[in-house]
This record gives sequence, structure tokens and C-alpha cells, in this order.
Amino acid sequence: MSYFFKYYPRLVAIKILKLYQKILSFDHGILKIFAPLGRCCFRPTCSDYAIEAIKKYGIIKGGPKAIWRVLRCNPWSKGGWDPIKNSKS
Repeated sequence: MSYFFKYYPRLVAIKILKLYQKILSFDHGILKIFAPLGRCCFRPTCSDYAIEAIKKYGIIKGGPKAIWRVLRCNPWSKGGWDPIKNSKS
């Protein structure tokens, strides 16, 4: 039962993010034709970062990391390469 509560929320969050990427994302989805260069100033994109963070850290730790990343993605940010950091734990 603990396996269900540990991994099911992750899977649901990842499915929602992938659905967002396919439908609403200017970087991945059908709306890409309106912004050929994408909108996210970071690489990997914020939605890719969120998926990686949730896979690696789960909803409790990865969710806030993803939210912080989205908050930093704005026109005044330099952006650039910003992958998930490898922890030594």
C-alpha cells in the first residue's frame, strides 16, 4: 500500500505535465507554431525540469523545486542551462 501512495501521485503529476506539454506548451505542443523559438528561457524547459524533479525527488520535494523554477522564468532572467542538480544522498 505504501508503494501506491509513494508513486501514484508522481505518475499523476507527470501525466498532467506531459498533457500540458502536448496541448498548451509553446515549447513542446501544438502552440509551438506561434513561438518557433519557444518561450522558456531555460534549458531544459520548465516543464521538463518539473518532470525530472518530480521523478527524482517526488511531489513533496520536487514540486517546490519546479515552482521555484517557473517563478524564475521571466523576461528579466538570463536563463540558460539549468538542469536538476545531482545530490550526494
